[in-house]
Amino acid sequence: MELNLKVEGMTCEGCENRIKNSLKLIDGVEDVTASHQTGEVKVKISKDNKDEIIKAIEDLDFKVVNK
Repeated sequence: MELNLKVEGMTCEGCENRIKNSLKLIDGVEDVTASHQTGEVKVKISKDNKDEIIKAIEDLDFKVVNK
């Protein structure tokens, strides 16, 4: 399954890397791509842990706008 999230607040590659590194620590996350240019984060997951993923992004002070 893949989550396509619209995320506000990413301004650079550093922001992308913070999100990717944080999400890769979550059990069930197989792959993460993030783009500050489009404001999108795509997460390939093997189990339904959407709430945990959204919380991890928001704990980094970004805002997920399409929950």
